Amino acid sequence: MTNHPSAKKITICQPDDWHVHLRDGTLLKGVLRSTAKVFRRAIVMPNLQPPITSIDAAFAYRDRILASLPRELSFTPLMTAYLTDDFSSKVLEKGHSKGIFFAAKLYPANSTTNSASGVSDLRRIDFLLETMERIGLPLLIHGEVTDPDVDIFDREAVFIDRHLTPLLTRFPDLRIVLEHITTEHAVKFVESNGPNLAATITPHHLHINRNAMFLNGLRSDFYCLPVVKREKHRLALRKAATSGKPCFFLGTDSAPHLRSSKENACGCAGIFNAPFAIESYVEVFEQEDSLDSLEAFASKNGSQFYGLPSNKDSITLIKESQTVPKYIEILNDQGQLEHLVPFHAGETLSWRIETKNSNGSE
Repeated sequence: MTNHPSAKKITICQPDDWHVHLRDGTLLKGVLRSTAKVFRRAIVMPNLQPPITSIDAAFAYRDRILASLPRELSFTPLMTAYLTDDFSSKVLEKGHSKGIFFAAKLYPANSTTNSASGVSDLRRIDFLLETMERIGLPLLIHGEVTDPDVDIFDREAVFIDRHLTPLLTRFPDLRIVLEHITTEHAVKFVESNGPNLAATITPHHLHINRNAMFLNGLRSDFYCLPVVKREKHRLALRKAATSGKPCFFLGTDSAPHLRSSKENACGCAGIFNAPFAIESYVEVFEQEDSLDSLEAFASKNGSQFYGLPSNKDSITLIKESQTVPKYIEILNDQGQLEHLVPFHAGETLSWRIETKNSNGSE
């Protein structure tokens, strides 16, 4: 739908989230609504404890998600397999044929939350990538090296040069999504290596640079992986997201952690942006005078890449300010009240959702 850059009200086809962490247990029950009230479909990450490495585990996790879904919401979780060095190609193919494995996720071992069981060497899973290329199963990549001698701010660029470039040569027909890109290098690489390569971009990487993590002290709420980078990279990401190019689409990488997990010796990586994700994106597109490109990024490009139809419902946003709460209350697994801090906590956003779906459901 066409929306003038100076519009006070915009309507777009209902968006999808092509990268989200819904967690499990009571945390799943507490965060699911934030995603499902806006997004019609979402690719759900498999890095649970234990990770989703079997067909039965994927079915069971999907059942838990659907059982936690508020009745009035229509939402489809798209499940992923967690690749390991010894993952069975037969299981991968069977799970795809049964419709439970929508994609497979590559975590380099120890690259992020619950990734210890991830892949130790990409060449060790060539047999899996051959299967995926043959059956048309997309590969989703957390694109960072974990070598201790590589600066953490360079890990994405090194992964692209050292691993992704030869991978594309070995498997030219494999559909690949480089998730939550953070650098100008990644933007240029994705733009020049289509059409089987695409990338998701998060709202937080569009809003903050690495200074945010150290403003008035160490800010664990802005710590995520890959970490936010220099200002020039943030600007490159904003240009890519608002460009309308089909290789870039929405993936929030919303990754909730209880306050007790964010403020401790661990300082877990992840930003919980789901409660105001679409409003956060709209803010960027308005600032870049690119509201006309919002629907492509949020609602069209991802479904086109994955070979799915666009959603029939729509959402409407109006230019009306709202203040993001400083925290959201949630119960932990022991039944104790804890806090989740949403992205933009305490800030005022310029847009809010008027209606969630064309049928009026909240």
